[in-house]
Amino acid sequence: MDAWYEEEERAFAHARDPYKLIDTRQSARHVRVEHAGATVAETRQPQLIFETGLPVRYYIPTEDVRMDLLEPSATISQCAYKGQASYWSLRVGEQVYPDVAWTYIEPLTLVKPVAGLVAFFQERVDAVFVDGEQIERPNTPWAR
Repeated sequence: MDAWYEEEERAFAHARDPYKLIDTRQSARHVRVEHAGATVAETRQPQLIFETGLPVRYYIPTEDVRMDLLEPSATISQCAYKGQASYWSLRVGEQVYPDVAWTYIEPLTLVKPVAGLVAFFQERVDAVFVDGEQIERPNTPWAR
């Protein structure tokens, strides 16, 4: 078996939990991501993903990301709700910070609006500001 399908949609990672909610919303919030003294992303047009049990994730259009600081990573992951993610490492000067961001190139239907956008682990960058306020770093051990 090469893949698992639920009806006509390919399933990733595991079966979906009927008690878990995932929701995508267009926003006009001002989101800024900083790391190692550099602003690596800044937007007023993020897509927000709200997912049961996880911190809000801010997906940023590539035109608002310093793509010159990002390098593709060999890391991929799969999510039953979002699909397959490709990761980015951040290079600031000579220092490389592995897998600080990710992109869903072809996300599942639930989160189609984030296709091609870049999200940063709030846990792996120095700071994420939303409307001028630094948000608290989530305590997610898998993201360290």
